Amino acid sequence: MDLKERISQVIAYSQFSLSEFADEIEVQRSSISHITSGRNKPSLDFLMKIKTRFPELEWEWLIEDKGEMLKNAETAANNSEIELKRKTTSLPDLFSLINDESFGVTESEDKIVAQPSPESRETNSEPEKKEIIDSQRLESAAISEPKTAPASPQSNVKRIVLFYENGKFETFEP
Repeated sequence: MDLKERISQVIAYSQFSLSEFADEIEVQRSSISHITSGRNKPSLDFLMKIKTRFPELEWEWLIEDKGEMLKNAETAANNSEIELKRKTTSLPDLFSLINDESFGVTESEDKIVAQPSPESRETNSEPEKKEIIDSQRLESAAISEPKTAPASPQSNVKRIVLFYENGKFETFEP
């Protein structure tokens, strides 16, 4: 039996699909497909991942096809039971926790005592804002004269450029 057939036998022994097997031994799914089809040969790293995940496999059988596939039947049965227990005792689903009525409640809930904040005890120190009426005069500081260049007898306009919002511009030269 060649190496690809032994790997196929290990996959059948694991009772995983090809993609689940790839996830279990932490390799890319495409590498499983390439190896089982005979396109590629497995690397030593690939074989070591199989051996690490399935310690009940005989190393000599996997590498050289010598001896039995499993170390002994009793060890294989124990490892299968351990693996089954490991899978069935997974962590609860996040959404099942949310549906639980006691979600987010601890046994020693702290009671919240409403105390006024320090800001509410202070007096309002902001200055009063005056209501603006349409006919009211603006403050003198708000009014400013447009700034123009000082007129001198020597300064003449050389060019006027108008920039538009759409990015275009026009140039006028007197």
